[in-house]
Amino acid sequence: MRKSKWIALTAALVLAITALPLNAFAEKKDEELQKVTLNEVAHSIFYAPQYVAIEEGYFQDEGLEMTLVTGFGADKVLTAVLSGEADIGFMGAEASIYAYQEGATDPVINFAQLTQRAGNFLVAREEMPDFEWEDIKGRFVLGGRKGGMPEMVFEYILKQHGIDPETDLEIDQSIDFGSTAAAFSGGLGEFSVEFEPAATALEQEGAGYVVASLGVDSGYVPYTSYSAKTSFMEEHPDVMQKFTNALQRGMNYVQDHTPEEIAEVIAPQFPETDLATITTIVKRYYEQDTWKENLIFEKESFELLQDILEEAGELKERVSYENLVVTDYAQNAVK
Repeated sequence: MRKSKWIALTAALVLAITALPLNAFAEKKDEELQKVTLNEVAHSIFYAPQYVAIEEGYFQDEGLEMTLVTGFGADKVLTAVLSGEADIGFMGAEASIYAYQEGATDPVINFAQLTQRAGNFLVAREEMPDFEWEDIKGRFVLGGRKGGMPEMVFEYILKQHGIDPETDLEIDQSIDFGSTAAAFSGGLGEFSVEFEPAATALEQEGAGYVVASLGVDSGYVPYTSYSAKTSFMEEHPDVMQKFTNALQRGMNYVQDHTPEEIAEVIAPQFPETDLATITTIVKRYYEQDTWKENLIFEKESFELLQDILEEAGELKERVSYENLVVTDYAQNAVK
């Protein structure tokens, strides 16, 4: 009798011991995840490597609990980073230059570059299979916010083709980011500069047709990058490295997989868009070599960005690359 009681007690103890560690380990794992908030300029398939990193669990693998917020505009993202509402911002690097020019006491520093081409497309009201940039003269175009990368790259292309953005056409820069597609669909404008999935959506509804890729026609430009305040980088170098490591794994994935495979992975990020459409858009970006192989923000890219800012009349004076870019995290992530 005593022996059977002892066996029962031992069995109960074993069950308790085997059950408790599972919960304890789970709680410990949650406790060990470091929280980081990322504010992105837009939620677009253009940023596929980032969503691969999220969906494949690369941030968790690095020990991070990453919260993603969409700011809808570089100005809003910058404000979130400067105020401490976001730890890391994902936007055009021009925003960091603007802040630096205004005398920011805690400069926002770029530490990783994701895209190397513009991600928007010129959409026309009618099909134009033989479109030339000269065809845009005298037309009414829905553009982007003054001083923002979409508008500046658009104007940069126009100037490369000898077209004066001020006198040769009319560009409406008054419509909020993300609202131009609806305005165009509603009948405003003869052309519109659109990101995906808006460009493809306009095609699908028969409201517009993609006639040119700004990414192809502008060449390689440092379109979007990740940045954080100097103080955050100094206080959380471990978070910065883990974050960059996760992103690099996302970059590796898109380099090593087909558009179909990439689309399937990121589909949960775009529940309102069917898989076939996501695949079409990914393929469009994939074929124009949108994503870098690594996250290193090269000096040549930064100087090209400042050339574009100068041409747009948005640069008071050039800023030293070393003042606003660090590459240590990206270089370590590649290793």
